[in-house]
Amino acid sequence: MAKITKEDALRYHEDGRPGKIEVIPTKPHSTQRDLALAYTPGVAFPCLEIQKNPDDIFKYTSKGNLVAVISNGTAVLGLGNIGADAGKPVMEGKGLLFKIFADVDVFDIEVETRDIDTFVETVKQIAVTFGGINLEDIKAPECFEIEERLKKELQIPIMHDDQHGTAIITAAGMINACEIAGKKIEEIRVVVNGAGAAAIACLKLLVSIGVKKENVVMLDTKGVLHKDRTDLNKYKQIFATDRKIHTLEDAMKKADVFLGLSTKNIVTKEMVRSMAKNPIVFAMANPDPEITYDDAMDARSDVLMATGRSDYPNQVNNVLGFPFIFRGALDVRATCINEEMKIAAVYALAKLAKEDVPENVSEAYKVKNLIFGREYFIPKPLDWRLITTVAPAVAKAAMDSGVARKPITDWDAYKAELGLRLGHENQLLRSITQRAKSDRKRIVYTEGTNLKVLKAANEVFHEGIATPILLGNVDQIKQLIAENNLDIACLKIIDPRGPDQEEKRKEFAEMIWKKRQRKGITKDEALELTDNKIYFGIMMVETGEADAMVSGVTHEYGEVMGPALRLIGPKPELNRVSSMYIIFTKKGPYFFADTTVNLDPDWKTLAENALLTAEMVRRFNIEPVIAMLSYSNFGSIKPGEHSQGPVKVREATKYLHENYPDLIVDGEIQANFALNKEMRNIKFPFSKIANHDVNTLIFPNLSSGNIAYKIMQEIGGLEVIGPILMGINKPIHVVPMECSVREIVHMTTIAVVDAQYTNKPAKKKGK
Repeated sequence: MAKITKEDALRYHEDGRPGKIEVIPTKPHSTQRDLALAYTPGVAFPCLEIQKNPDDIFKYTSKGNLVAVISNGTAVLGLGNIGADAGKPVMEGKGLLFKIFADVDVFDIEVETRDIDTFVETVKQIAVTFGGINLEDIKAPECFEIEERLKKELQIPIMHDDQHGTAIITAAGMINACEIAGKKIEEIRVVVNGAGAAAIACLKLLVSIGVKKENVVMLDTKGVLHKDRTDLNKYKQIFATDRKIHTLEDAMKKADVFLGLSTKNIVTKEMVRSMAKNPIVFAMANPDPEITYDDAMDARSDVLMATGRSDYPNQVNNVLGFPFIFRGALDVRATCINEEMKIAAVYALAKLAKEDVPENVSEAYKVKNLIFGREYFIPKPLDWRLITTVAPAVAKAAMDSGVARKPITDWDAYKAELGLRLGHENQLLRSITQRAKSDRKRIVYTEGTNLKVLKAANEVFHEGIATPILLGNVDQIKQLIAENNLDIACLKIIDPRGPDQEEKRKEFAEMIWKKRQRKGITKDEALELTDNKIYFGIMMVETGEADAMVSGVTHEYGEVMGPALRLIGPKPELNRVSSMYIIFTKKGPYFFADTTVNLDPDWKTLAENALLTAEMVRRFNIEPVIAMLSYSNFGSIKPGEHSQGPVKVREATKYLHENYPDLIVDGEIQANFALNKEMRNIKFPFSKIANHDVNTLIFPNLSSGNIAYKIMQEIGGLEVIGPILMGINKPIHVVPMECSVREIVHMTTIAVVDAQYTNKPAKKKGK
């Protein structure tokens, strides 16, 4: 990561709208009626309902998804006691993290007091507004008393993240580090340097999961917490030792674990060398750890190390915990965040680190392949699975421990809802995936020697989506599988150029020659083509030796499409093939066609595009509502020299209305009217799509469709799947060059569903 300069940071916070967060309305507010419903007189009705039944506050307001991030600025990050006003940028940042990682709304509240009683009373008086309270950056020991008192006096989730967030991530990492090091957690000897809020909370939680207090030595700025010291507060006294150890150097000898939450460069290489075999070093002082990663690795090669920094392996980052802990607590309306819920989060995080890591997570950290081990035993903050892993674990623990007021009964539905909150998952994708799993098909990948393809094959195989067949040099593929610890050695691997495929090449060559003998292909040329993995894969699909093909990671679109059209071609009843992209938005999926095949279609091709797209959309259990797009609305551009585009859209729509009356389609129509139902109904109440939400857009030419989906992808930051090839006689699908593993998996899923439908005749609606 590039160095962050003061100028960069100040500009980031100042440019445009100052700060990092804003309030966004969640209800319509464009008309006088909307405003009357939002405020007076309409707002009186939910007020009266809440007066009758206080629990209805969750039904009619945002309380159930609203957390207060509250601080007095006495212990801000690494800045110390800088005051409530100076700490506000940090609290806003915390709010941003809550929102982007777990879709939790936040008001940041800075309280200008250092008096415990005043702080507690202030929070109590405003607590009715919130579903939960995240205490932040409050110095020890005051933070302990503040949290304890609020937890006793309020019936909502409360957590001081500096304590418990750090503790939860540390404990999860410690469980996994001990497993890798071959150590039992109940036997490890632990040295803790630092005795502030985070350090004490970490140690308490480690004791909860098995660490023995008698095996712990803790130090503060004055040295070892020893029972003969008279200056220890009640929180430090818990971990005072009577062993004859008085310095950090003494404590480190033969220790299994060093846990640092203190200050930089306090640990030397010699101290690390004095530790036990496979020492575990969590040096979490920020921004500079107690010992640098490089120094620790230089001291000895068997160190397992974690820091608080993102530029080294195994970052202890609170964002792995607090968004999802509150998410789970809010979703069951927990009365608190108790020990059981924290421990559930610990084990959920520890387990997640052992699972196969999605390729897009590895890419985000510029790591070739994240595998559970010394350099990866704590999940990465950008792992989108955190919300569907940690939040359900916390919610279930709240229910099991009796503090949940709104139990979850359908866990699959709950996890699906969590996925939708961030847009990483989508109901449509889950539906397609489930359908693929119900009848998995054989998918041939022509680029079997590509690591992304192998990772995708690994995922679809183990998820039960498809049975991959890999084309390429067998030894090279097996080597890549072994080097990247992929569990797919059992998959079928075919080298089209291998001697064992000689007869198969001859068989395919004969078929190619018969298909193309009047198109200038000789038998010898046909045989040469079978050396090409794309041709070989296509013929496997043509002959039924594979159910579908996915290609394109290292090839231009035309390199795959050309052979596919020449050897397989459109379905007999069609003149052309077409393509579609799925665009995932917060409003649901949209289907864009044609985006990659037909350059300037005539009206017949446009109508065919609409029918092909409608058929594909129905495969996903969605009824298509189609807008035939143009730069005009329903004849607003009269026939003439410059109206060919609108006229052909008009003719295509007329044909569809006459021959497919049950199809919900209309046009020609501009994109804004197509996507704004309220505006469309005012202006064009006669439209066949007037009372429907459009989900399918047919573009008048390839240029407009291609431009539109790429704008949505780049400026809108939306996830897209495609191009999905439609109308070809056998399932052949092409991914974009240099696409991600995630995109290959999605396309494979589409290919499986396509293969499931291949032998089913198309349903034609009409006269």
